[in-house]
Amino acid sequence: MAEHNICFVQGNEACAMAAMYAGLDFYAGYPITPSTEIAESLSEKLPAAGKKFIQMEDEIASMCAIIGASLTGHKVMTATSGPGFSLMQESLGYAVMAEIPCVIVNVQRGGPSTGNPTHVSQGDVNQARWGTHGDHAIVALTASNHQDVFRMTVEAFNIAETYRTPVILLFDEVVGHMREKLVIPEPGEIELVGRLRTSVREGINYHPYLPREDGRLPMSDFGGVHRYNVTGLYHDMWGFPTDKPELVEELMRHLMRKIDFAAHSLDYHVAHHLEDARTVLISYGSSARAALALVERMRKRGERIGLLELQTLWPFPDQLVRDYTQNAEVIGVVEMNTGQITQAVKLAVDKPRRVYLINRIDSRLITEQDIRQTLRAIQGKGV
Repeated sequence: MAEHNICFVQGNEACAMAAMYAGLDFYAGYPITPSTEIAESLSEKLPAAGKKFIQMEDEIASMCAIIGASLTGHKVMTATSGPGFSLMQESLGYAVMAEIPCVIVNVQRGGPSTGNPTHVSQGDVNQARWGTHGDHAIVALTASNHQDVFRMTVEAFNIAETYRTPVILLFDEVVGHMREKLVIPEPGEIELVGRLRTSVREGINYHPYLPREDGRLPMSDFGGVHRYNVTGLYHDMWGFPTDKPELVEELMRHLMRKIDFAAHSLDYHVAHHLEDARTVLISYGSSARAALALVERMRKRGERIGLLELQTLWPFPDQLVRDYTQNAEVIGVVEMNTGQITQAVKLAVDKPRRVYLINRIDSRLITEQDIRQTLRAIQGKGV
């Protein structure tokens, strides 16, 4: 490991570095706390590498700009926080419907509305899943430390290109702003997925929405040798609007299946001491740091406790959660909201009465002590 690969950076900077590693060549965004350092970092890195950075007038324009750039063949990303993420939802749905690869980073802060821009929250989990209207599948990844911020950011680009889909990186203010060691992988150490382009030659009909046998949709750079239609309406294999029931149903099932069928390969997670755990904590993002610290402390005292750290939030890893919690007497979900992942866990397990919310919603980072006190109350030991 070369010394020049080791750095001491913010989580937001780690995300920007990872995006460059993954091949990002177009960024459009509007600065908003606590994600601004991503844009700040890329405003230097991208032009220096001969690539494009644009500060847009708002988050609506930012999302639309990366959609257009992706259609012309670029790897694209934008970054925002709660209010900006709300503004992006209509265009996010357009990217889902038109199957346009892109990465959206949401560094979460307190909400709703302006909330608390400079403090932590994890209140946008369900917004990431259901923020845009209509039935749809979505991929949302997260991380609790900078090494995993780097890895999940690269994976977000890989997933976006593989499945022609928007991918959301759902970080939080603490992960975004804290500083810690990052080891930057060597080129080629993490596999990168490039744009799958069509082999259809100029002058031959190109069907932009006709999947191959493996389900993937080869793309043709917009403005290149093929002319085709892109729309947010229900469409046929040529991209033209349709209201034929059989085509609409086929399209909707395709949009859902391509993510749902891949869910088993997208269930990124870290298992900590779960082999004999009777108390299982489930957490993600910066909340998982406090949960892990408590687990390590209690294991030293001989307590059978473990942590399932989720790095994929959507599609929710139901089977993974069931497998790791089947022998648990108590399942505690540690998060900084009013129970958004807790509800998903309750739906996944066979005995939802075992599932308890351990949370904090006052814009302060949840601590070991907070988790310990709630666990003692659950176990009838007082606080």
